[in-house]
Amino acid sequence: MSIRAVVWDVDDTLFDYTTADRSGMRAHLAAEGLLPAYDGVEQALARWREITDLQWARFGAGEVGFEEQRRDRVRDFLGAALTDDEAEAWFGRYIAHYEAAWSLFPDVLPVLDILAASHRHAVLSNSSTRVQEHKLRALGVRDRFEAVLCAAELGVSKPAPEAFLAACEALELPPHEVAYVGDHPEIDGRGAAEAGLLSVWIDRGGAPAAAAAAAAAHRISSLAELPAIVHADTRFGAPSTFG
Repeated sequence: MSIRAVVWDVDDTLFDYTTADRSGMRAHLAAEGLLPAYDGVEQALARWREITDLQWARFGAGEVGFEEQRRDRVRDFLGAALTDDEAEAWFGRYIAHYEAAWSLFPDVLPVLDILAASHRHAVLSNSSTRVQEHKLRALGVRDRFEAVLCAAELGVSKPAPEAFLAACEALELPPHEVAYVGDHPEIDGRGAAEAGLLSVWIDRGGAPAAAAAAAAAHRISSLAELPAIVHADTRFGAPSTFG
């Protein structure tokens, strides 16, 4: 069986979300005069990340909508009962700092160039289409992808099989002819594998062996390793693809 398409996660796979988020929040907290409330920038950033993870989990479980989770992140972080408009305004000021720090990982454009003639490409993200369309255009890569599918509009989020299958349906390809590349061992790695796609986990940080075992995916440390996998179409369990 050959792999005919690659579906991509965006944040921390193509786009260096962690660096942009940290840099943007650091600048935003300084501008808002909030740093004195914490024992340094790192403590404030850790609190923001903890709240972000919690609210994303609620969104992923269908408990809240995309915009609501953003407002609740602000309310939780500030410990204040803000109106929707106040929370949106605060988040909007943060977004300005965050977008100023946007960048692709350096291995993204080279691999997209290598695979451009041989594979079709799409995006599947647990964000919203409006957010990710804007991001991909700002980063200059929107035209590389046939389709951009996001949880906020699909009504289902990764790791649910329905999310991955929706991407396959958009490409009109069966799951076994589609590879999925993402940075999270469970949400992306195991989720894609259980949906029947060729699952590739991009582990840029060198996660522990236990995480690799849980991912049920081909583990790579750089996207430069991806062409060999999708051209060879090795399935999980091939020893040479695990690190």
